[in-house]
Amino acid sequence: MVTTTAPPSDHKVEQHARPRAGLTRKRREALAAYAFLAPDTIGLLIFVAIPMLLAFGVAFFKVDGFGNYQYIGLGNYKLMAGDDQLWDSLKVTALYVVSFVPIAFVVSFALAMLVRNHFKGIGWVRSAFFLPNVVSLVVVGLIWQFLLVDKRGALSRMLAPFGLGDVSFLGTPSLALGTYVVISVWFLMGYQMLVFLAGLKDVPKELEDAAAIDGAGPWQRFRYVIWPLLRPTSFFVVVNSTIGAVTGLQAFDLVYVLTKGGPARATSTVVLYIYEQAFTFNNMGYAAALTTVVVALLIICTGLMFGFTRGGRFDED
Repeated sequence: MVTTTAPPSDHKVEQHARPRAGLTRKRREALAAYAFLAPDTIGLLIFVAIPMLLAFGVAFFKVDGFGNYQYIGLGNYKLMAGDDQLWDSLKVTALYVVSFVPIAFVVSFALAMLVRNHFKGIGWVRSAFFLPNVVSLVVVGLIWQFLLVDKRGALSRMLAPFGLGDVSFLGTPSLALGTYVVISVWFLMGYQMLVFLAGLKDVPKELEDAAAIDGAGPWQRFRYVIWPLLRPTSFFVVVNSTIGAVTGLQAFDLVYVLTKGGPARATSTVVLYIYEQAFTFNNMGYAAALTTVVVALLIICTGLMFGFTRGGRFDED
């Protein structure tokens, strides 16, 4: 007696085939993700991770810039305690951070709310606000230096009728840091405005309309609808601007072109001081030790902000 087995139905074949197709799709997606991440990962490894490890190693040596290495252990770190110029630079950097970060946050957020809704010429307005950010910081510094040159600058001539033509904004220690903050805000407000605009686009319009129907005014809609949904975006802006204020381009390029740390070291940021130690005084080992300390402080501050706000999510969910 010959027994025959019925061929598997199409339904069973599909059930056996689907897992293999799903795994293949997941592998393709994973490969695509790795391919997109690879350039940034390689760049961070070559230009950030490896230099940081080398700096950490060099920090234990006395390096004069001419190829001479002398192991001194923690000697470079011990020098920091008695380095008054370092502490002055840290103070200037701290004042710059606590001034620049909140002012840039408020200005850029206000601009984002201003250009959020579409109107005629909205593209030109947004481009005008973002335009300073596409210009080189060296060019920005030279332009503002030309505008603020003592007595002969364009701003001095504009303020002359008000009796302020003789004010030296970059030559007065009490005004130089504030002027540096204002220029930094002017330069970066367009970029942060775009970040806030991206966050505002993710706020569902239906929630605002529902709140308006329920009688909520503009302030109530902002406080209870818009602001809670913008917390992750706001957190990104604060962290990004804080790191940029300490180690970003505006912390060195802009201040170097404007004042070179003067007058009377009133604008000497810690990054500028590290540059001076490395390339002016050839104290490469000490500069490397300073770099590791600044990076460690940034990691600690960023970690505290992440831990306290849960990445911008203050709620428990």
